[in-house]
Amino acid sequence: MTSYSRQDVLRIMQISSHQLQGWERAELIPQRQTYTFQDLGQLRIVRALREGAVSAASIRQSIVAMKAVAGMANPLLEACPVRTGTRLAFRHRGAMVDPIRRQLLIDFERIARFDQADETSAMAEPSLLRPLGSANPRSAQDLFITAVQAEESGEKQQAITLYLEILALDPEYAAAYINLGTLFFHMRQYARAEELYRRATVADSGYVLAFFDLGNVLDELERPDESIAAYRQAVALAPRYADAHYNLALAYERKGLGRQALRHWQSYHKLDNRGPWAEHARGQIRKLLSRENLAIVWRATEYIPPSKGSAALELAGI
Repeated sequence: MTSYSRQDVLRIMQISSHQLQGWERAELIPQRQTYTFQDLGQLRIVRALREGAVSAASIRQSIVAMKAVAGMANPLLEACPVRTGTRLAFRHRGAMVDPIRRQLLIDFERIARFDQADETSAMAEPSLLRPLGSANPRSAQDLFITAVQAEESGEKQQAITLYLEILALDPEYAAAYINLGTLFFHMRQYARAEELYRRATVADSGYVLAFFDLGNVLDELERPDESIAAYRQAVALAPRYADAHYNLALAYERKGLGRQALRHWQSYHKLDNRGPWAEHARGQIRKLLSRENLAIVWRATEYIPPSKGSAALELAGI
C-alpha cells in the first residue's frame, strides 16, 4: 500500500503544518507520521469543510454523534457529509440525518434528482434511519417533508395529522411510525408511543432506531426485560451503536446484572471515550471491576463445596 510522509501530505493537500496539527488535536484525523490514500481522502473532506466555514469543534461533534447514531467507525468516509448552516448532516442509505438532533432532514437536492430504481435498491439494505416507505413513495415523501417542517416549526398537531395521513397511504412507512411515536413519547403518552415503535419494527425489521426507541419507552414503562430485549436487538443490528450499549448497560444494572452491564459499559467506552457520558461509563467500569475483584478475594479464603444438585459452573455465572 502506498504511504505518504507528513511532508508529502502538506504538499499534496496544500495545507500548512499548523493546519494539520490543529486537525489532529481536534481529532478530525489521526496523528500519524505516514498516511494512507484513505487518510488523504479524509483530509480532503476535512479541508473542504473547514474552507466552508464549518468549525473543527462542530465537525468533531457531528462525527461523534454519527458514530453513536449509525455505529460507524469513520462517518466522513462511510457516509456523505453535508454542510447545513454551521453544522454537518450526513447522507447515508437513502436518508439525510442530523446526528446531533437525531432527526431526518429534508434533502431537497436528492428529491430533485429522485430516481425510483435507485430508491428501491437503497431501501433493500438494512439502515438505521429510513425516510421512505415501500408504496406511493412520491406522495408519501411529499407528506413526510411537510410533516418534518411542521415539527420543526413547533406545529405538533399538524405534524401528527400528516404522519397519520402518510400511514393511511402506506402502512409500511416505518419512519412515519418513528416520528409519530416520538411526538407521543415527548407528550408522555408512552403506551401510544410503544404501539407505534412496535409497528415500526414490524414494518422494517432492520430499522435499528425503531428497536432503540422501543427500548427507551419500555424503560419508561418500567418493563426492564422487554426493554433489554429491544436494546439487544438494536446492538445486534448495529454493533457499533454506542447509545444502545449505554442504555443496555443501564438496564442491566437496574436488574442487578453487573457482569452483563460491564460488557456493554466497556463496549460503549471503546466507541466513545470523551465527554460526560464516557466519564460515567469509566466510573461504572471501575466500580463493577472493583466489586468483582472483592468477590473473587472473598471466595479464595475458603472452599465451599457446591450444594447437592447444583451446577458445577454456578459460581462463574454470578
